[in-house]
Parts: sequence; structure tokens; C-alpha cells
Amino acid sequence: MHAFSHSTTSTPTAVPVPPSLSLPVIESAFPRQLHPYWPQLQEKTRTWLLEKRLMPADKVEEYADGLCYTDLMAGYYIGAPEEVLQAIADYSAWFFVWDDRHDRDIVHRRPAAWRRLRFRLHAALDSPEDHLHHEDALVAGFADSMVRLYSFLPRTWNTRFARHFHAVIEAYDREFRNRTEGYIPTVEEYLALRRLTFAHWIWTDLLEPAAGLELPDPVRKHSAYRRAALLSQEFAAWYNDLCSLPKEIAGDEVHNLGISLIKDRGLTLEEAVTDVRQRVEECISDFLVAEQDALEFADSLADGTVWGKELSAAVRACVCNMRNWFSSVYWFHHESGRYMVDSWDDRSTPPYVNNETAGEK
Repeated sequence: MHAFSHSTTSTPTAVPVPPSLSLPVIESAFPRQLHPYWPQLQEKTRTWLLEKRLMPADKVEEYADGLCYTDLMAGYYIGAPEEVLQAIADYSAWFFVWDDRHDRDIVHRRPAAWRRLRFRLHAALDSPEDHLHHEDALVAGFADSMVRLYSFLPRTWNTRFARHFHAVIEAYDREFRNRTEGYIPTVEEYLALRRLTFAHWIWTDLLEPAAGLELPDPVRKHSAYRRAALLSQEFAAWYNDLCSLPKEIAGDEVHNLGISLIKDRGLTLEEAVTDVRQRVEECISDFLVAEQDALEFADSLADGTVWGKELSAAVRACVCNMRNWFSSVYWFHHESGRYMVDSWDDRSTPPYVNNETAGEK
């Protein structure tokens, strides 16, 4: 059961967290929040998945709510206008479905299918209106998401978002090749690639439409803002690696920080787990320092002008949501059916995916 299944408030239901994955500082120092639009968000994203044919109807019915994709976004982009949050949540759900397609293309050895999809996504990113009725539902759903996300802020933001997501698509291609060839990246290679496959800068970009303002480059690239943003995303990526390490080792995976530490640094499994956990904990403590610097930077932008006041408020809203990412990611990993591997009939095949071996039609 996930925390908000029977509630429209932000008071979570207690869920068990294994001691090896428990982070008391998150549970005590990062109070959990939930956007009040969440109940409608969940319903509308479920409907969107059906309308766009991104998941079979039976799997939407059985698994969509329990996967908690909308919970993750509703716990992150607090304060976003409802239309913006809905577009982000639908895009996030699409992202998870895309990630599953990528995984199945690897498992079933479908390089041609993956290559077609890769090129189609690049094209849809640059001209989404031309792909709204594409024969591949994944491409059409992506185009729909992009049309909506591109409508909130100026073209300069759209161009930046597209640049960042083109890089994510190419990183997924590198992961495809690494996994099919059995290549385990070095630690440094993995850390650089993970920032792209986890889409660090995409989720950070989306803080801006949530805050209602595109941040000028000098603000967005300021060291105080950028460090807080990076730490919030690194925490999420590495905590995900910590949670998924046992199942990925069992599944002969090659993409996990722990696996790279074992292969590249010669660590034992226990040492790798300790190392990843230490990195996760350092992200939290470093963020608490970076957060204060970023908030002071936000305050410094209020120079007595209307623009300065608006900019200061937007930066503060973004930084506050960076904080919300910690608790949202943490609880998502313990509530989402995506990570309840022990309950699956086949640990190598998630029950919510379309596992056809024929490739895309």
C-alpha cells in the first residue's frame, strides 16, 4: 500500500523501511508534503495512460495507482499550478514507461527497435506537433507531453529542455550498448552517465514552470543554486542504486554504482553497499549546507524592484522543492510497486510491463 491511497492529505501512512535502507534524517528532518491536487492528478494520469495506450488497460487498472508515479511528482513540485503539475506527472509516467520499453528492448535483444525509437524521440523532441498521431504510442505520448510542457515558459526554456533531453536519449543509447555488451562502466564513467540516465537536469528544469518563471542563466548557473540542485538529484540517483543493488546483481545488470565499485575498485558487496550508503548520507548533509547558501542567494536577489522580488520568490520556491525531492524519492522507493521485487512471480520481469518479445509493431 502506498502512503496516499486512502487519503487526500499529506499525512503519510507508515510503511516499513528495511534497516539497511533506512535514513532517519530523512524521516525526521525532511517533512513530507503533498500537492493538494494529488487525488485528481492520480485519476487524470491514469486516464491519460489509457487514452495514449501507454499501458494495457488491465495493467493500468491493476498497477497504475500502486506504482505511485503521481505521488512522486505531487511530493516534489509543491506550489505548481495544477495544469503544470498534470503535464509534469503525465510526462513522468511516460518516462517510466519509456524506461521499461528500453529495458525490454535490451532483455529481448531488439537493437533495431531501440534504434528506431531513439531516432523518433529525437525528432519528436524538436517538433512534437508533427508526432502527436505517430503510430508508436510511446512517441505520440511523448509528443503530447512536450507540446504541453513547451506551452508554459518562453522558447529559450524549451530549447534548453530539449538540449538536456537529447542528451538523456543518447545516454540511454550508451546504456543500451553497455548492457547488451556486458560492459561495466568505471566509477567515474558511471557517475557521469548516471546524471544523464537519471535526467538530473530535466527534473531541475521543471522546477521553473512549477515556480512560474524561467530563471536567467546567471541565476540558474550560480554556484549556490546549482550545487543544491545537483545534490538533490545525486541523492535520488544513488539512493535508487542502493535500493536496487541486490536485484540488479542477481539479474546480471551492469548499471549501478555499487556494481561499478565492485568491478572498478575491487570492493566486496558489503563494502560497495557501505560506500553507496555513505555517498547518500553525504548528499543529505551537504545539501543542508548548500540549501542555506541557495536560500541566502535567493534573498540577495530581492533588490527592491518588482522583478527582483519575483525572481527571489521563484528561486526560493525552486530550492524548497529541491528539499521536497529528498522525502518524495525516499518514500517512493518503499511504496511503489516498481520496487517490490519479492512480490513478483518472476524477479526478472516486472508484472506491469508489456513483455512481448516481438518488438514494436
